[in-house]
Amino acid sequence: MPIKVLIVDDSATVRSVFQRELARDPEIQVVGAAPDPFAAREMMLKFEPDLLTLDLEMPRMDGMTFLTKLMEHRPMPVIVVSSLTPQGSQLALQALEIGALDVLAKPGVSYSVGDLAPQLIGRIKALGKIRVVRRTPPAAGPTLQPLSRTTHQIVAIGSSTGGTEALRQVLPSLPANAPGIMIVQHMPAGFTAQFAQRLDDVCQITVKEAQHGDIVSPGICLIAPGDRHLMLKRDGAVYRAEVRDGPRIGLHKPAVDVLFRSVAQQAGANAIGVLLTGMGRDGADGMKLMKDAGAATIAQDEATCVVYGMPMEAVKLGAADHVLPLSSIARKVLDLAAARA
Repeated sequence: MPIKVLIVDDSATVRSVFQRELARDPEIQVVGAAPDPFAAREMMLKFEPDLLTLDLEMPRMDGMTFLTKLMEHRPMPVIVVSSLTPQGSQLALQALEIGALDVLAKPGVSYSVGDLAPQLIGRIKALGKIRVVRRTPPAAGPTLQPLSRTTHQIVAIGSSTGGTEALRQVLPSLPANAPGIMIVQHMPAGFTAQFAQRLDDVCQITVKEAQHGDIVSPGICLIAPGDRHLMLKRDGAVYRAEVRDGPRIGLHKPAVDVLFRSVAQQAGANAIGVLLTGMGRDGADGMKLMKDAGAATIAQDEATCVVYGMPMEAVKLGAADHVLPLSSIARKVLDLAAARA
């Protein structure tokens, strides 16, 4: 059965382009294209779609209000298609917290909207049949106890679909002197600085978008900027972040494999690798390199992943020392860091 998709966007051009491009794939059936949430509600009752694509800035009822009501009364997979303005980025991040599964950046000019089609089709196929349950705010678990002393361990984390909320559960549990952390979360350019700020607001560690030359030290968490690769470089007695342009790796920039490969080369056994929820296999090969270099490795388990893709591929490669539910990962990272101090 094809995945039934409803497009919700106030732009007639966007609706037309998405309808045309999605219709080319036999695994997808576009059942309707609504200009606002009120029309979308009527089409949902009539066509019972499996997935929505949703613009957030619309007339009559804004997309955020609609999404909130949707997740309360009829939870289902939603892919947000948002502008790259600061306001659009903030709304998109809020939408992920409310329950949207992924976000794509809408180009600034309508004639390039078709460039999104390959990414959108891939996400629809990965997310269309996922069962979404009513979202309740994650309980704020107790912050884990500080390490007896700080360490020079490097924690490298990779995540994609569902990863923004996974990170919002893992990072706030870490104490202020947790090992230095580097993260690649698949996210469009323009979103990562605000995502880092939102995490920083709820964490004891300092979370920021990585800049070239940043020192990776205890209590610091660096998130790869969208559309740039993040790597680790040893500089004498310290570790530094390298932020570089370059080709996409497996369609990704930033790519988890790029980060993990550099951590394997520069930190070896002084590292811990973590792969969280996400579609595809980015990070699996890099995690195997980390393990072979002596690093400890952790993969999120299937039951707690939104999409069991990246962690599954790492497990299949034999790259994961530990396969754990999301709620156990922060504690395991600290235990491994303490044992290797």
